[in-house]
Amino acid sequence: MFEPFPTNYVWNLSINLALEMGGAIGEIDAANRATARAAETGDNGVDAFFDTWLAMAARVKAMGDADHAAGHVGSAAAKYRRACAYLITAERMQASDYPPRQQAYSNMLDTFYSFIACSGAPCERVDIPYAGSSYPALFCSAATLYNPTPPCMVFCNGLDSVKEMVFLVGLPAALRARGISCLIVDQPGVGGALRRNGLPAIIETELWAGRAVDWLEARTDVAVDRIGMMGWSLGGYYAPRAAAFEKRFKLCVAWGANHEWGLVQQRRRRNEGENPVPHYWAHVMWVWGQTDIDAFMALSERITLTGVVERIDVPFLVVHGENDRQIPLEYAHRSHEQAVRSPRADLKIFTAREGGVEHCSADNMEPVRSYITDWIQDRFAEMT
Repeated sequence: MFEPFPTNYVWNLSINLALEMGGAIGEIDAANRATARAAETGDNGVDAFFDTWLAMAARVKAMGDADHAAGHVGSAAAKYRRACAYLITAERMQASDYPPRQQAYSNMLDTFYSFIACSGAPCERVDIPYAGSSYPALFCSAATLYNPTPPCMVFCNGLDSVKEMVFLVGLPAALRARGISCLIVDQPGVGGALRRNGLPAIIETELWAGRAVDWLEARTDVAVDRIGMMGWSLGGYYAPRAAAFEKRFKLCVAWGANHEWGLVQQRRRRNEGENPVPHYWAHVMWVWGQTDIDAFMALSERITLTGVVERIDVPFLVVHGENDRQIPLEYAHRSHEQAVRSPRADLKIFTAREGGVEHCSADNMEPVRSYITDWIQDRFAEMT
């Protein structure tokens, strides 16, 4: 993994994700140089990171606005994409109660939709009804004249990613190239569901995942008998749990085997090891709707796939990087071994030879993204 900050894993992971979303190395290098000293202070340096990346995003977006005003929409789209990636990177690194964070999130959404409008990428903003409210999603259709009802994957986020990040790293484009649509959800606990609608994460992920299937079944451009479920990072818990109990899903992918996320939290509290986001404990309590650390720790004991993956009775793929510093590699083997009812349970560990060895392949997503989408294409083809 590219590690410009030797003492700050969290920042390094964010830099790699920004590159995967389409950030420019020259712009990112300038931001890194401006915040190098702040990186050594951990969470205390997040304000400098936030301000630097916001300023970079504003500069790039202004250039995109100038291109757009001149009628050069292709050039504008390229700049809006980078600006959006920088806004995502800045926003996710701040404390949840930091006042400018909400404005940064709004700016990110506006910039993303400017990118979509200028690029012409197939991406539809939708809202999925849920629990008397709704959660936002992006529907990326692969339907064509010759393939009017393609299969579809529902993709859920992890602990702190957002649907726009998933789009920018190229997952829906890779699926579309293989004739598969994608519904990327900001499920309860992330993105707009949490920030705008106040919906926290829940253990019973099949409840919100089932509403996504309801929405897809109402469409005429989806093969409703070929809908799959996948997620990355904490989505490696969410997606298998959903597929285990929501029987309309026909296959499942865990990109990062978060088999015992609750145990990881117990261990993290004891050891205070590397954290995936700044202000970690405040962040996870916000995500899970808890105001007390002890209440959160009690809740976390129930966040496990033991006794759950045994109920998955569809093809199941577990993908993991051998150098994942957030989810123990042993959990990938555990999810695979316990999927005893799956007609095809596959495990793929990515090594240094291939790349994609870090958490959710932040060091090199292409080989992992390609492997996953090829596997999905093959499994859906077998159902035809």
